Amino acid sequence: MTTSPTAVPAYVPGHDLLRGKVVVVTAAAGAGIGAAVVRRCLEEGAAHVVVSDTHARRLAEAEEALAAEFGADRVSSLVCDVTDDDQVTALLDLAEAAGGVDIMINNAGLGGEVSVLEMTDDQWSKVLDITLTGTFRCIRAAGRRMAAAGNGGVIVNNASVIGWRAQAGQAHYAAAKAGVMALTRCSALDLAEHRIRVNAVSPSLAMHPFLAKVTSDDLLAELTSKEAFGRAAEPWEVANVMVFLASDYSSYLTGEVISVSSQHP
Repeated sequence: MTTSPTAVPAYVPGHDLLRGKVVVVTAAAGAGIGAAVVRRCLEEGAAHVVVSDTHARRLAEAEEALAAEFGADRVSSLVCDVTDDDQVTALLDLAEAAGGVDIMINNAGLGGEVSVLEMTDDQWSKVLDITLTGTFRCIRAAGRRMAAAGNGGVIVNNASVIGWRAQAGQAHYAAAKAGVMALTRCSALDLAEHRIRVNAVSPSLAMHPFLAKVTSDDLLAELTSKEAFGRAAEPWEVANVMVFLASDYSSYLTGEVISVSSQHP
């Protein structure tokens, strides 16, 4: 029996790729890539995962559910707005209390759809501050902790194929994600002497309820039609690649941006 290319593959079980590690994940409460990577990290044996988000109620619910499933000693959470350096510092303090910062996964980002002709300075600045500068703040904070500890470490950023490919109404988001790619490459060189690896994933289309809520059906249909498999990625399929980059299986990779995409021109 032939399986349709549009069929979602079976969920991949964990293999203890992150056994004993302390992981921090931003923008991780909800149903998107951040939530998927938190679950994958726990399934891969992470000793502790610090979950953060700006939405306090949703974050508390996520921590409660994860603690019930994986154990309260393996999960903690803190509200964190990556545009606030003090909050980023507090987030890393929480990770230190849990045993140190082994892996930092920067998932926070903000998009939107508006023509560059109508885009305001505030719209431009907000997307850049969260998506690009927020990633910088987290790299800086985590990198300093990792360098001081002297045990190496891993930073994984979430970019987007839109950093490579043009899409109308996405000038601010595309510029921010292209910036995340460049930031990843340059940070990797700055941190290499401390044995800290910095890489990024670049997803094309990962479907989750929030994306469906803020994106028109017509645009989603258009984007899906460009995917070779005729479907969007599941968030956990992107999370799998992030876990690979966070694990020792990618020990010689740094400064790389891995496209998680089946998109064709």
